[in-house]
Parts: sequence; structure tokens; C-alpha cells
Amino acid sequence: MNSLQDLHNTARSFQTTAKMPVLFVGHGSPMNALADNAFTQTLHQMGLDIRNRQPPRAVLVVSAHWLTRGSFVTVNERPETIHDFGGFPQELFAMQYPAPGAPDVAREVLQALPDAHPTDEWGLDHGTWTVLHHVFPEADIPVFQLSIDYHQPLTYHADLARQLRFLRRRGVLILGSGNIVHNLRQSMPKLMADDPTPYAWASEFDEWAKRKIDQRDLHALAHYQQAGASGPLAVPTPDHYIPLLYSLALAEPDDDIRHAYEAVEYGGLSMRTFVVG
Repeated sequence: MNSLQDLHNTARSFQTTAKMPVLFVGHGSPMNALADNAFTQTLHQMGLDIRNRQPPRAVLVVSAHWLTRGSFVTVNERPETIHDFGGFPQELFAMQYPAPGAPDVAREVLQALPDAHPTDEWGLDHGTWTVLHHVFPEADIPVFQLSIDYHQPLTYHADLARQLRFLRRRGVLILGSGNIVHNLRQSMPKLMADDPTPYAWASEFDEWAKRKIDQRDLHALAHYQQAGASGPLAVPTPDHYIPLLYSLALAEPDDDIRHAYEAVEYGGLSMRTFVVG
């Protein structure tokens, strides 16, 4: 009985807001954190637009760089900035994103997802902070993360995301951070040669995904191998692809979908970024 009363009190304490948008960001290289280019300028403008419309109460991020067995939600008061990469300049390792955590909102997510677990053993990985550094450079909005249960089928992630739609009316901005096309093995020669031109198969898959996003065809996107030969090349592993499913599954019938940034770079890396709502 006490737990039911606690749930009621918690739910009552969160005021309903106008519906927040949902973002999907193709985050690309961690070096984008240091860059001033068309992509990072797009992220900055997105942040300004969101603040002008309705400043978020918190940001929930589903990042390609937090893969777990089971689902976890960060409850840290002060999440650390995780430098989960190697071989980059010291300037990048020195960067911090000192946003506060959102343990109150995290508890609400944990109530909605009874199989998820709280944790304070994760912070903000580079799929999160290298993006938010440009979207909300002041680091003044609370941020927390939901892990990707990497042992579940792709359809599972869309179903889980739908359970979080209520957060959009609780002032929470939800961000999926990954890359629709992400084949580092095929991209490495072009990266080494500083050749940004895309492979034909990468552009083909990116355009296929754009059509399916616009059609809100989550079934097709979850079965991306049906796109033809480009599918396995574009998505050799689904880690960077899965956040797309979260962002699109959070769309409601009256939401517009706007492609804020479109590019395939260095052979096989899609930077496609879109806004839902």
C-alpha cells in the first residue's frame, strides 16, 4: 500500500508540460566535440530552438556507447564525463560536461520500466556529452542515461521506447545518439586519406532509412537486412543503429519529422540527424 501511495505522490509531483520534441543525432567522431562545422552549428541551433520553445526539465539519452545485459538507468547526482575512446588529442580528454544528474526523473523511468535497474556506476559517455556540448553548451540541464540491452531483438527496443512516451509531457527531452550507417572498418581507409566522399552502398542505405523514417515504418527499420546488400554493410553491428529505433518509436501520430542534418561522410558514416515533434 505504501508503494502505491508513493507512486501516486511521485506522479502528482511532476507537472504536465507541452510535449517535448525527440532527437536522433548521428554523433560521428568524438572530435566533433572540438569542431565548429555545419554539423555542430546545426546542433547548436537545435538547442536554441528547444530552449526558446520550452527549456527541458531533463534530458534522457539512449547512447550507442552504453551496451548492457538488462536495462539500466543512471541515478547519479553528478555524473562523470566518460572519455571512452583512445588515440585522440589531449584537448579532447581534458573536456568535461559537468551537467547535473536527474535522479528524480530517473526514478520515474524506473517505475515505468519495472525490469530496469538503477545504477550510479555509469556517467555520460561520449555519445552523450560530445553532442550535448553543442546542444546545451552551458551544461545546466540535468542529464541521465538509459542503457541499451544488447541481448534483445531490435523490436524489443521500439516496444520499450513506447513505454517512455509519457516523459515527453513531463518536460523531458529524449535523445537517441548513434549513426544510421556506421561501418568503421570500411571507413578507415577514407578517414586515413581524409577523403569524405561516401560509398554508394552507404548513401543508398541512408536514403532507404530516410524513407522508412518518414513513413514511420519501424517494422522495416527493425529488419534492415531487407534493404538489400547495403543493409549488412551499413549496419555490420546494430549498436549505433538501435538508438534510431528509440527516437522514432517515441513519435506520435501528430508529430512532424524534420531532418535537420543529412550527410554520409568518410565512406560509411551517416551523420543523419532528425527531430520528432
